[in-house]
Amino acid sequence: MPLAFAKAGETHVIRKIGGKQEVRAHLENLGFVIGGTVTVVNTIGGNVIVNVKESRVAVSMEMAQKILI
Repeated sequence: MPLAFAKAGETHVIRKIGGKQEVRAHLENLGFVIGGTVTVVNTIGGNVIVNVKESRVAVSMEMAQKILI
């Protein structure tokens, strides 16, 4: 299931990251790695706010669709 469909407060394990190599590299630099955990904080204005590796990060819905949990 894409991260974009996760509910606030849920913690999930990242299973796959899709998209072009540049997109995958950018998400990896933000802390989104396969096997890592991600917790959805909130969804505001078309962005998903998550906690990943003890940091709070906002990603667009388009990017959240590429992160499979």
